[in-house]
Amino acid sequence: MIMSIILIIILIGWLGYTLIQNTRVKKVATYLSNDDFKHGMRKAQVIDLREQKSFKDGHILGARNVPFSTIRNFYGQIRSDLPVYLYDQGKTISKRAALYLSKKGYHEIYILKTGYQNWNGKEKKSNL
Repeated sequence: MIMSIILIIILIGWLGYTLIQNTRVKKVATYLSNDDFKHGMRKAQVIDLREQKSFKDGHILGARNVPFSTIRNFYGQIRSDLPVYLYDQGKTISKRAALYLSKKGYHEIYILKTGYQNWNGKEKKSNL
């Protein structure tokens, strides 16, 4: 009985956190479908937030690799006067990066809704 109550409290806490986080992200970033992402990326900075090995295994053509693990040190390499298109394998890391970049003064932030795992556009793979 007590374990059930504890489990329910944990579940409610997790759901509350998820709802709050998603609301915060929607205030600072816009989710884009594959087609909308492809259409706008020519006028934007496309940032792959995955680690370098994943980036080399395959990435969206024209993307720049700024792993989320290094974003606090290298966000200055991303121009704040141009739209920023973010993606990772899904969208969890992109949401965290969008919140961080928003705090640093970036205003035009877009997230690939389905992540790289469902990307259907042009890709590049490194042969290293």
